[in-house]
Amino acid sequence: MSLNKFIFIMIRCLILTILIETSIGYIMGYRKKDLLNILLVNVMTNPLVTSVPVYFNFFYGVMCRNIVLLILEVLTIIIEGIIYKKYLERKKINGICLSLLLNASSYLIGVIIYGF
Repeated sequence: MSLNKFIFIMIRCLILTILIETSIGYIMGYRKKDLLNILLVNVMTNPLVTSVPVYFNFFYGVMCRNIVLLILEVLTIIIEGIIYKKYLERKKINGICLSLLLNASSYLIGVIIYGF
């Protein structure tokens, strides 16, 4: 995979994640500052969750990639949940539950759009 293609994939995944997760946040009643927090959290976590599995897939294969992806997704849910709990103004639901809902939604919609 060329570097240009890799960067394009990373940007596409980040944009899709931001669109999905902020849209769901908006539907749930989060506004302005909270939606900005959701966006910023994804800018911090998404590149790692997107790029590291590509490396493992390239060097170690699909099975290893899937294990790494699962570990990274769980860690992301925990880290984002802690951030949401601390920084979101509207505490509609627990931060971990919100993170789980948002991440599961963006992951599943990404799978539907791009396939397995």
